[in-house]
Amino acid sequence: MSKWNTFATSCVCITLLVLAAGDLQAEDGKVYGEPLTGTDTIAISELLDNPEPYLGEVVRVEGLVTAVCEKRGCWMSLAGDEEFQELRIKVDDGVIVFPMEAKGRKAVAEGVFTKIEMTLEQTIAYREHHAQEHGEEFDPSTVTEPMTFFQIRGTGAVIR
Repeated sequence: MSKWNTFATSCVCITLLVLAAGDLQAEDGKVYGEPLTGTDTIAISELLDNPEPYLGEVVRVEGLVTAVCEKRGCWMSLAGDEEFQELRIKVDDGVIVFPMEAKGRKAVAEGVFTKIEMTLEQTIAYREHHAQEHGEEFDPSTVTEPMTFFQIRGTGAVIR
């Protein structure tokens, strides 16, 4: 066999292995939204501890699903790799619907890492809405500072 044929055969084999690995990933869980394209997973702690370099960038994270939007399935929260850390994956209503059964399962998600900065009034409204959803008492006077948080504007996820 010539060097060219050996090279071509090797390329075909590598391509088939890469395609097979992609199929295994999809079989490993259910895909929601767009198929995942990235290969490098960033630790949630890295994003939250050092957010600036990642703002506006497509990132890929993984973690245990700790919560899912009960009304529309339009977001899910993933536990970070450090205790008490979570990162929300938010999608447009109806574009992707995360199932309630995802809670407690592992997920890999991709999307654009964003910073949300609220005014004091927006923060009060957000906290009031959260309290109503969870049947909790709410006193607006307890909110004294605007809220800032990070989330991923999700494009796709695999839930295992």
